[in-house]
Amino acid sequence: MRIESPAFTERDIRGFLDEQFDHERHRLADRLEADSARLRSLAPALNLSEMGREDSGGWSGQEILAHIAVLSKFYGVLISRVGSGKVSQIELLEAVQARDPAGEQLSSLPPDQLLAMAQRDHQRTIAYLRQADGEAMQRRAVLYEGFSMSAAEIAQLPLCAHLEIHLDQLERTLRR
Repeated sequence: MRIESPAFTERDIRGFLDEQFDHERHRLADRLEADSARLRSLAPALNLSEMGREDSGGWSGQEILAHIAVLSKFYGVLISRVGSGKVSQIELLEAVQARDPAGEQLSSLPPDQLLAMAQRDHQRTIAYLRQADGEAMQRRAVLYEGFSMSAAEIAQLPLCAHLEIHLDQLERTLRR
């Protein structure tokens, strides 16, 4: 191994870290793309009128899909607003409390419309993730007193992990 660190400058370290952030940003875009494809692959089985609430946390398949549409929009917009610096604070509790009525309204829409909405929001977020820079993905917003998340962390947890949990839930519901 060639020893190069003695010649490193702060600029080299920043460049090294930027490379890591870029790598992770692209991985997040790939992850969301895979999650979105997984949702799309479930579409043929979305005969939601026959789907019960067993093993789905008390939610019907229609409600799960509506919730996915809501979270995909909300967190996708939040990622871009935090990343662009337009938002540095959000009242997460208020946003979560407003989410349920929005989901309830959406749950009356046909499954194909809900799927199309979620897919469009995924594509917008994927496009943002692919073009954002490391600085944007490191920007933070306070979600409640003493707790903040970066745009990258919002993409990792409230968007991708949350979506994957509900995709698992939807798959369990579809198997019933």
